[in-house]
Amino acid sequence: MNDWLTDTRDSYDTVAVDYADQTRELLDGLPHLRAALRLFAEEVRGPVADVGCGPGIITARLHELGVDAFGIDLSPAMIELARARHPGLRFEVGSMTEPLNVSVGGIIAWWSLIHVPDELVPAVLGHFREALRPNGLLQLGFHVGDRTNLKTQGYGGHPMRVHVHLRRPERVAQWLREAGFTVEAQWLLGEDGAVLFARRG
Repeated sequence: MNDWLTDTRDSYDTVAVDYADQTRELLDGLPHLRAALRLFAEEVRGPVADVGCGPGIITARLHELGVDAFGIDLSPAMIELARARHPGLRFEVGSMTEPLNVSVGGIIAWWSLIHVPDELVPAVLGHFREALRPNGLLQLGFHVGDRTNLKTQGYGGHPMRVHVHLRRPERVAQWLREAGFTVEAQWLLGEDGAVLFARRG
């Protein structure tokens, strides 16, 4: 496993419980993100993979919205928490850097692609496209900017070692087009966040 991938997995294993507790009600104060999620739920057809699902908060919210959603995450500790807190849903350990080996109508990846180095993003988007059925819907959420931060301390004050890549929406949109997606919408969330809607061509 690449060093960055090992660091990311180990970091989220370390902070899993505190991360889950601190983000449990995060969506309640973010109406624009809730709207993005509702729109995704209304438009998607078929099962949905929540890639980088963490403790399963978004997976569970999609289920509440009537979507057949399941979660995939790199961190075994996150998956263990997700299974414990949402026992009626399916969660599995996996990496977006490898083929997902599923056939789905939609993929949602909120603030999980942010740890993938630039040179690997096209391959990850290729895996997403392979997993999506024709006309399948993809929604990406990410930090906006032009830099990479090294996060060394995280939720609950635990040590972490993860690189957080901030990217411009137009750059992510170009990667999507090159991977065979049609970009349908770009939502800016204040000055530091964005959500992109794209569809498999």
